[in-house]
Amino acid sequence: MCKNKILLIGLLFLVIILSACSSRGMNGGAITAEDIPDEPPKEEITTTIRNSSNYEIDDVIEANFPKVTSVKGDSSNADIFATTRFNLTELSSLLTETIKPTEISAVKDNQQILIYTDEFITLRESEADSSVLLIEVASDEFVRRNYSPNFLSTYFTLRLLDDVLDVDDWSKKHRGTYSGMGGLGTPSRGNTTFRGGGPGSGK
Repeated sequence: MCKNKILLIGLLFLVIILSACSSRGMNGGAITAEDIPDEPPKEEITTTIRNSSNYEIDDVIEANFPKVTSVKGDSSNADIFATTRFNLTELSSLLTETIKPTEISAVKDNQQILIYTDEFITLRESEADSSVLLIEVASDEFVRRNYSPNFLSTYFTLRLLDDVLDVDDWSKKHRGTYSGMGGLGTPSRGNTTFRGGGPGSGK
């Protein structure tokens, strides 16, 4: 009986340790170039985005880059897209020149955040593969309910975030812990979605 209890406790600890390791491994973007479907040439994507008649940034991103996963939050999800065709500076310039954001953060830790009317767009190099740029599209509702104030305050002032998220003292009223690209694991091959064809191709 005693040996069985010890064995059971040992197995329980093993499960806890493995779960912790798995959780850590799923953060930071374990996405590599192999996980991304074939993309059009860089010049073609650039032309399509610049000539787009769609002024919704989430639609433009969805139409031109493959979606690799979603992050489930409180009441809403954030979608993660990826590309090997652009680095952070190139894509940031292309997106901001095509559809001007209301706020642009500085680049910190290989990451930049663009704030639009209804979305936060986060650009970050994949920690698993520096040739992969991850693009997170999160609604302001997702950010309001899930993002860590401590994390976002390294990119924007809390007063600005209060205004953008339309909440007085947002950092005190919401205690989210999410810091972008969280919950990412390597997607199953073939499960990525990529419509292509540019905005207006249908959803």
